[in-house]
Amino acid sequence: MRLDHIAFRVADRDKTAAFLSTCFGYRIAEDLPDGFEIEFEDGTKAQCLVLLPPEKLGDDTPWSHLTPTAEGEVSYHLAPEIFVSEGSPGSIVEKWVQDRDGVGGIHHLAYQVESVAAKMQEWQDKGYAEFTTPEPLTCPGLVQVFSKPSQLTGVIYEFIEREKHGFCQENVKDLMNSTKDL
Repeated sequence: MRLDHIAFRVADRDKTAAFLSTCFGYRIAEDLPDGFEIEFEDGTKAQCLVLLPPEKLGDDTPWSHLTPTAEGEVSYHLAPEIFVSEGSPGSIVEKWVQDRDGVGGIHHLAYQVESVAAKMQEWQDKGYAEFTTPEPLTCPGLVQVFSKPSQLTGVIYEFIEREKHGFCQENVKDLMNSTKDL
């Protein structure tokens, strides 16, 4: 299991992205330089940015590397992507940010797993989590689900199963909607 991405909900996505770029070397995804927008059924919106880690991800880049050293091999995972969103007045995202003193913060941590359905079942069997949807959300090559905030850590966890890099905008919208009442 590896940390796939960290998602922030914030008051100002551009200032947050500039901070993450300057301080940690992240960069805005070249194929989405202006980000993208999610429009909800009530007419509110979320403006989103995808930030890539300093390490270059390519279609043929594995999620983890073995690096030969004098002492043997060292395994390491690539840094996670970062997802930054801000919301229009009254939106799911803006309400979440306002509930956190108008600053926002980390909304969830997403972990890449072999099988989202199996991980959901394991966590339910062990009493670790409830989920915001009864079944995982799916798009071609992508399966995802959110937990409700953990009773142990207070964190929302996302399990994600991928065939390749990237995301599905429709799943993002459905995941955001699934947290409306949290």
